[in-house]
Amino acid sequence: MNTQTLTLEQQRDIMKQRRFIAMPLAGTLVWAAIGCASPFFNEVIQTWMLYLGTGAIFYIGSGLSYLTGERFFSKDRQNTEFDTLFFIGMAMALLVFAIALPVAAIDHTTLPLSIGILTGLMWMPLSWAIQHWVGYFHTIARTLGILIAWYVFPEARIEAISAVIVAVYLVSLVTLESRYQNIKLATSNAVDGTATSATNTSAIDTGSTSQANPKVATRTSLASF
Repeated sequence: MNTQTLTLEQQRDIMKQRRFIAMPLAGTLVWAAIGCASPFFNEVIQTWMLYLGTGAIFYIGSGLSYLTGERFFSKDRQNTEFDTLFFIGMAMALLVFAIALPVAAIDHTTLPLSIGILTGLMWMPLSWAIQHWVGYFHTIARTLGILIAWYVFPEARIEAISAVIVAVYLVSLVTLESRYQNIKLATSNAVDGTATSATNTSAIDTGSTSQANPKVATRTSLASF
């Protein structure tokens, strides 16, 4: 749907009303699977699990969006300038792979560190776009947690980093869903308030008409018997 005629603030309001849980759900599932499966495979398979798993998050999230009601590729979806900003931020984060891949070729143990951090960077512009702290929390907590896990658990880095990412995802999911439900409740209350106001206004107008035309009111009263 075309939003070019809307102001940026109106487009931001559209953006803020979205649920934003499809992608985090996909990320939670993928990183949980990577963390649980890693102890049973060698380093080569673990490396491919990281590449293929994180690469599949977008596609899994796109599929889940039709279950969560977000419907990423629906013709009725209103795409805004803030969506464009988010995808630019995503592309910027993915370009960091240009650093991660050569470093991983030298030391493969850096892979969960670099992939885990760079795929969390795109939460920052989202937080700014929807004017909510969840994206800032996600990126900062995820980055610090991954860094600490990488140093503290040198023998189980993939498992530890996966656990950190899943934990941060779960907090973010709960926060995003709570935020969405609050928006729905506020919208519902606003609609009910508007309907009640309109009903009261109609009643007042009817009362005023009756007072101004007592004969009409009398006829209406008699006609009801």
